[in-house]
Amino acid sequence: MRLFTAVTLGADIEARATQELHRLRPLAPQARWVKLEGLHLTLVFLGDVEDARLPALREALAPVGARHAPFALSVTGGGAFGVPAHPRVLWAEVCGATDALKALQADTAQVLQPLGFEPEHREYTAHLTLARAKHPRGDAALLACVQALQDTSLGEGRVDRLVLFESKGGHYLPRMEVPLTRALGSGAP
Repeated sequence: MRLFTAVTLGADIEARATQELHRLRPLAPQARWVKLEGLHLTLVFLGDVEDARLPALREALAPVGARHAPFALSVTGGGAFGVPAHPRVLWAEVCGATDALKALQADTAQVLQPLGFEPEHREYTAHLTLARAKHPRGDAALLACVQALQDTSLGEGRVDRLVLFESKGGHYLPRMEVPLTRALGSGAP
């Protein structure tokens, strides 16, 4: 099974993102647009994992929630990855308690490393992927989408759990949820 850890952003952001994608799709009709069910921010991608490893993953991830308090994130504006004239990925910017998100991502990566899941060597940058170019060289039409997103807000959402998702046939199935339970103001890990 193909697994990754992530946080979800809540129904309000999901509803607003649905409206925005309906507005943006005609600007880049050749792009592959994300499915909004299970809208999430990926923390650690694990890849293909054998079913037999699920108990070890659950054991490693379960304590993470007690070390992190719930936090709020907002999604505004956007940009693109890739060559500026032919971007490959359209994204919306994640703002708010991004330090809390980065701490959760780093903790998650750290507890998974002893199980053989090596962390990426680049700094974690929170972004909400909205579309990808179908062509490997990018899609110039995504530039119009970047412009259209400039003054857009998708709202604010509360992050209150870490989720282990399985990606199956284009759908995201939660395999484990870890509530974030550390009280605000208590000591950091």
